Amino acid sequence: MRISQLSAETDVPIPTIKYYLREGLLPSGEQTSATRAEYGEAHVRRLRLIRALLEVGRLPIASIAKVLAAVDDEELGMHRVLGTAHYAIAPATTPPPDGEEWQRARDEADRLITGLGWRIEPWAPAREELAQALYTLARLGMPMDEESLRPYTRAVETLVEHEIGILPLDGPRETAVERLVIGTVMHGRVLDVLRRLAHESASARFFGVAPGENGDKAHTDS
Repeated sequence: MRISQLSAETDVPIPTIKYYLREGLLPSGEQTSATRAEYGEAHVRRLRLIRALLEVGRLPIASIAKVLAAVDDEELGMHRVLGTAHYAIAPATTPPPDGEEWQRARDEADRLITGLGWRIEPWAPAREELAQALYTLARLGMPMDEESLRPYTRAVETLVEHEIGILPLDGPRETAVERLVIGTVMHGRVLDVLRRLAHESASARFFGVAPGENGDKAHTDS
């Protein structure tokens, strides 16, 4: 297909495609003349992945280039490729000033991960995120330990086994990484929404609902 067809197929403007070509994010097409090149399904997959990283993952171009380099490195196993994408889309964190409380939170996060038998790299961004969450909860007077976190760890283990199981690992690596990025970000949002809906339903069940209250929108508009 020509670049105009590639643009129509992927909904990516031609100037943007040319920019990706110049930056090396998109491989060159097959040159058929001095001014014309042909593109194929591999270019469609790559553009879909770039869009997922840019629009869903909110990654800068430099980070996208690192993820794409991992995708293209055939010597890297899928664990490393998916890990590169996972780490890239992790939110930036700013650790609090060093102190005893912060160190306790980090130690608690490490103990939890070790106790669960999870194989997590020491530099994993989520390890720091967990420590920050535990640190904040402790400062708010709501400390959590391995026992109080057990319902959450059981739930996420079941969920992640499902998510990893449905990744299309028998196809192109771009497709698997695209699904991982979209799934991590968007399914995370769906999970949060479902949790809040379940909270509302459980609250109605546990505490009861006054006659006419359930479904009455008036009290939410005041």
